[in-house]
Amino acid sequence: MSEAPCARCMFRARYDQAPRSLLGRLWRWHAGWCPGFRAYITSLPAEERQALAERYSLAKYR
Repeated sequence: MSEAPCARCMFRARYDQAPRSLLGRLWRWHAGWCPGFRAYITSLPAEERQALAERYSLAKYR
């Protein structure tokens, strides 16, 4: 099975490197409502989903 695009997203990587950058903030805003990211994060095992929710401060996925 191939890896989901959200797992290797360049904007997400930019957020990881520099959360306050324009692209980083754009990704964070986008992750809050993106249906693709929602499908990706809900498909993860509970522990991994929790870790991502904590890392990116996504309260609705905790």
